[in-house]
Amino acid sequence: MEPKTIVLEGVDRYRVTDPLFECVRVALSYRGEAYSPAYIQGISGAAFRIAGICPCAPTCSYAMETWDLVKLLGYEMEPLSLWGEGIDPQTRVHEMVARVKDEIRAGRPVIVWHAFTMYEWDVVCGYDEEKKQFLGRGSYAGLDGYATADQTRMATCIGTSPSFGAILVGEKRGELDSRTAELAALREAVRHAHSRANEDKLGGDEWVMLEGLLCYDRWVSDFSKPATTRGPGDAYCLGVYRSTHRAASGFMRELAPKYPEVAEHLECAAAHFATEADMLDQCVELLGWESPKGPDPERNARATTLLSQARDCYARGIEETEKALANL
Repeated sequence: MEPKTIVLEGVDRYRVTDPLFECVRVALSYRGEAYSPAYIQGISGAAFRIAGICPCAPTCSYAMETWDLVKLLGYEMEPLSLWGEGIDPQTRVHEMVARVKDEIRAGRPVIVWHAFTMYEWDVVCGYDEEKKQFLGRGSYAGLDGYATADQTRMATCIGTSPSFGAILVGEKRGELDSRTAELAALREAVRHAHSRANEDKLGGDEWVMLEGLLCYDRWVSDFSKPATTRGPGDAYCLGVYRSTHRAASGFMRELAPKYPEVAEHLECAAAHFATEADMLDQCVELLGWESPKGPDPERNARATTLLSQARDCYARGIEETEKALANL
C-alpha cells in the first residue's frame, strides 16, 4: 500500500527573499546542482531589479520568466497553467495536484505558484494525502520546518492574480553557457537601471510603473513629502529588494575571479551593492511590514535619507558594472 504521506527530506529553504527565481535553485539543489543563491539571482537578473514601487513590482518586472531560467540551466520543463481558453480551473487544479504528487513520488520537488505564499513561486516537496495538504518552501514560508497548506490553494488566486499553476522540472539535457549568461545579465542590469520606460507619462492623472533609477528617484521623492504614508508596496518591495540586491554583491564577487581583467570594477560594484543593501536594511523599522503607516514627517525624513543613500550606491554599482562591460 502506498504511504499516505510522502516528504522529500532535506530540501533547502529559501536563502533570498525572491518571488520568482530562488525557487529554481531550491528545486535543483535537491537534485544535485550547486549554484549559489547569489549566482541564481545574478544570471536571472533579479539581483539588479527595482520597479514600482508597488505591491506587484517584484513579480511584474523581470529579465526573464521563471521557466526560462530552468531552460537556461539545461533542464527540460513543463508548465501547467490553471487559466486559458478552454480550461476549467476547478477540474484542472485536481489534475495538477495529481501531477505534482507524481513528481514528488519520483523524487523531484515541484515549483508551484501560490502554494504557500501570496502570488509567488513556491517549492512543493511533499504531500499529506489524509489532510489533503502540500508541504514545502517559500520566500517567507517554510523557512524552518516545511510549510503546509491545502493542496488546492494554488487555485485560490484565480481572479486576483495570474494563475500560473506549476512548473514540472524534467531531465537535464544541456549545460549552462555561463559566460554568455553572465554577460547578458550584466548588460540587462545596466539597461534596466537606465530605463526611461513610462517617463513620458509622469505628471498625468494615473500612476505609472517605473524601473531602475527612475523608480528609486520617485521612491525618494515620495518620502520627501511629510504627508506620505507607508503602503504595502513599500513594505513588500523593501523586503524583496534588500535581499536580492545583497545577492547582487555576492554575484559580482563570484564573477571577479572569472574575469580578472575587470575584477577591480566587479569588486567595487559588489561593495556598492552591499552598502545599498545595508541602507535598505536600516529602512525596515521605518518602512517594513511592522512599521506604522503614518503619515509621520520625522520617519519620512529618515527614510528619505536612507533611500537616497541606497539609490546612490545602486547607481555607483551600475557605473562599475558599465566599466567592467566596456573592458570585456
